[in-house]
Amino acid sequence: MPLTTWRNGAALLGAVALSLCHVPPLGAMEILGQAGVLGEWELTGHLTESAPDTPRQFSGPLKMKHVGICTQDGPEERVGEIRLQLTGPDSQVTAELVLDGAPCTYSARKTHNYEGTLSCEGRASVPLLVWLK
Repeated sequence: MPLTTWRNGAALLGAVALSLCHVPPLGAMEILGQAGVLGEWELTGHLTESAPDTPRQFSGPLKMKHVGICTQDGPEERVGEIRLQLTGPDSQVTAELVLDGAPCTYSARKTHNYEGTLSCEGRASVPLLVWLK
């Protein structure tokens, strides 16, 4: 095999290996959740660390989608923002959310997931389970 062919093949193999080893940036995570007594709302979002001088604080866009069987004209969706803070050794989370302009708060303790209550202004509080990946 000619030397140039071997070098091109090695370069290609190195590029493939690097693309397979891509690691997401530190300070980023995905948030998934289920809200409501029957888990009828699905919560999703992508969070990034707020700033290096505020460790363990994350923020980003958030979407809640009604996935219960009671939807009439397709699933209702609410969009907003979340600011989340991890405290202790990842055993507790607190968050401030704004969903369609309504301010909400969330506080939870970790068991297998984060189990807590979502409280929004002008609405009854509902259970919210959250997973952070």
